[in-house]
Amino acid sequence: MLLNYLKITLAVLQRRKFFTFISLFGISLTLTILVVATAFIDHLIAAGYPEINRDRSLYIWNVKEKDTKNQGQSSGPVSFSFINTYVRSLKTPAKIAAVSMPSTINIYLNNHKLNVRYRHTDSNFWEVTSFDFLEGKNYTEQNIANNDYVVVINDYVRDEYVGKGQPAVGKMIEIDNVNYRIIGVVRGCPITRIHVSSDLYFPYNTSKADLKKVELRGNFAAIILPNNPSDIPKIQTEFNVIASKIKLTDTGDKWFRPDKLYVSADSYITSFTRQFKGDGENDGVGYFFTIMLGIALLFMSLPAINLVNINMSRIMERASEIGIRKAFGASSKTLVMQFVIENIILTLIGGVIAVFLSLGIIYYLNNSNLIAYIDLSFNWKVFSIAIFVSLLFGLLSGVYPAWRMSKLQVVEALKN
Repeated sequence: MLLNYLKITLAVLQRRKFFTFISLFGISLTLTILVVATAFIDHLIAAGYPEINRDRSLYIWNVKEKDTKNQGQSSGPVSFSFINTYVRSLKTPAKIAAVSMPSTINIYLNNHKLNVRYRHTDSNFWEVTSFDFLEGKNYTEQNIANNDYVVVINDYVRDEYVGKGQPAVGKMIEIDNVNYRIIGVVRGCPITRIHVSSDLYFPYNTSKADLKKVELRGNFAAIILPNNPSDIPKIQTEFNVIASKIKLTDTGDKWFRPDKLYVSADSYITSFTRQFKGDGENDGVGYFFTIMLGIALLFMSLPAINLVNINMSRIMERASEIGIRKAFGASSKTLVMQFVIENIILTLIGGVIAVFLSLGIIYYLNNSNLIAYIDLSFNWKVFSIAIFVSLLFGLLSGVYPAWRMSKLQVVEALKN
């Protein structure tokens, strides 16, 4: 019986090539967009090289000051002194790293200008991250204590400076009129790893900024690595106690006199949602996932609407076919089952096409250098859910109109 349904379905799909093409195009395009978009979101949020510990780390990179009387607020990255004074007083973490926000500078290599990104970090930075060292090593606390002017570069700068694959460790490189000794070369990471990606990494002792200045706001972030994930709530509670005791300084501005301070040790996602939607007390996570769910439902509604419209048109156009089949003894159940199988086959074929399209697009993006070092991956879980939902909508959108048409009298159906 099933084999007969399949034979009829394939014959119908081949005969009605236009509707078949439109259905497959809509399903495969929607699923492809969903999968590729999910790959980007997964790349932005999930742990990945060199932040393989992202899921078990906490981030402190923004402090918000509020003037509840004048309804004003100001926020920004924390200072190096803030990290040393308050964050490093935590007893529970295994490691606490300090890393500056990225900055750009022009350097001149082999008679051409190169615009690069750089950061200042402490030695713990190399222990909370997992960079692949292609040669050399990272700077240590001893290098900082010795006030060594050393730098770790990525393979892009190495290739531009000494040539692709050529050794760079031990060579001197002039940056902003200062000579630095290259101590290590790491495999670069995409710019989307916003807390760790850079072309150059300097120890904080080489910074021209006054890092000893006592202030809450500055240009740094703290990455906290616990001994094990179960310590995360304890660390957050411990930091909240410390933060509650921080005294706000008088800014001298009569229009902005902050009387409330908001700073938290958050997961990677929460550290962003708190800044862009959170109001201090609210971390904004619920808002973020509501938006993500809305976008997902929007994407999933596209194949549903597409299938509903196409199924209605396809079934209405086939009224005479239904009449003829009923005249030869086809039951309503047989006709409904026929349209259901057609929808399932169309969705599955569209899904197969979407797999190849998605894999091709992801491969192209990973190898096209549009975003250097990007490492997108195909999310089979999301794809499976999308296929399931498409099948569900396909069934719902096909069963009812098919059932209505199957109930038509033979004479009435043949008139159409």
